[in-house]
Amino acid sequence: MSAGDATGPLRGCRVLELGSVIAGPFCGRLLADFGAEVVKIEPKEGDGIRSIGKRHKGKSLNAASILRNKALVSIDLRKPEGQALVRKMVPAFDIVIENFRPGGLEKWGLGYEDLSRIRPSLIMVRISGYGQTGPYSARPGFGVIAEAMSGLRHITGDPDRPPARVGVQLTDYITGLYGAFGAMLALHHRNRTGEGQYVDAALYECAFSFMEPFVPAYDQLCVVAHRTGAALADSAPNNLYPTKDGNYVHITGNHDSVFRRLVSAMKRPELLEDQRFRTLIDRNRNARDIDAIVREWTLQRTVAEIEQTLNAAEVPASRIYTMADVFEDPHYRARGMLVETPDDDLGKVTLAAPVPRLSRTPGAIRRSGGRVGQDTRSVLAEYAGLTTQELEGLEAAGVIYTDRPRMS
Repeated sequence: MSAGDATGPLRGCRVLELGSVIAGPFCGRLLADFGAEVVKIEPKEGDGIRSIGKRHKGKSLNAASILRNKALVSIDLRKPEGQALVRKMVPAFDIVIENFRPGGLEKWGLGYEDLSRIRPSLIMVRISGYGQTGPYSARPGFGVIAEAMSGLRHITGDPDRPPARVGVQLTDYITGLYGAFGAMLALHHRNRTGEGQYVDAALYECAFSFMEPFVPAYDQLCVVAHRTGAALADSAPNNLYPTKDGNYVHITGNHDSVFRRLVSAMKRPELLEDQRFRTLIDRNRNARDIDAIVREWTLQRTVAEIEQTLNAAEVPASRIYTMADVFEDPHYRARGMLVETPDDDLGKVTLAAPVPRLSRTPGAIRRSGGRVGQDTRSVLAEYAGLTTQELEGLEAAGVIYTDRPRMS
């Protein structure tokens, strides 16, 4: 994969990705989408992400997305020769991403202190379950477990049922996003000072950061937030409502100006004079009453009728989209959010477009995630200076793996 293929604001930035599964690779994918040259290291058996999710024609569809825009190199990091290859490559890279358990890379001589001696300006994104320090740091980290510890899981779901989980690895994605954000902050600092540093992104802390409004509420009032189902606490009406045709629509009419438009669309102007509903604070005290009134209105109409009426009234509302709805939606299509991407194994595959959108230097998908080791030789020749003979010897010894035929 040539660096010349890349466009975007991170063009010229080189990233070595040692992470696996979701959080680390997602962090790398974000940087790659915006032009960074990302080299991913994985074992011969492949990153664990290749075994998660749906498969087609023997290929992981999850990997087709999260490994996109990356050069794929296979090195056995458990072997001293593999560790030596990483140290040899590090001088050419600006950022290293890893999500091993704290201390794991240090055992191989690949920790931040080790690598920063080779490249003092290096930035290392360190993703772990509980952080690089503290009494829990040595525990194995897993996204949904860290989510449970963060408190986020406690407030997810219906109040009369056990805590639910979102159907994606939410905390891993949140932490990967924070990791990429931290890398950009560190890169900005380095551009001003020349100093490298490491980013300590803990899964539980990144999930906990989304609990922001509940921290001072507990501190000052000893209020413990609980599950509220589809409703948002202290924000009425802001809930999921059933429709005449057996669907659901989420309506957000909490702010006073929006509530006025909502009751006008419902042809219930008298609600504005009802003491229970005059202000948001009043509505929050009487959330069940206003929800019952809105529910009565939605049950008399189809989801399409409700959307048409509320969109015309400028009241935020939407049916609950399925992925089939997404693929059929004209706005997704007009915004280019579904990108048909060439794929070596599938011919083509549709992937979610890079976000956010930059007006001058937007992100782009240059290639889908490919095969284990398909770029091993070209990357090691360029960044480790290895000859054909050396590559052959390392492959024969099981230190590296390539998907391509052996060189003659």
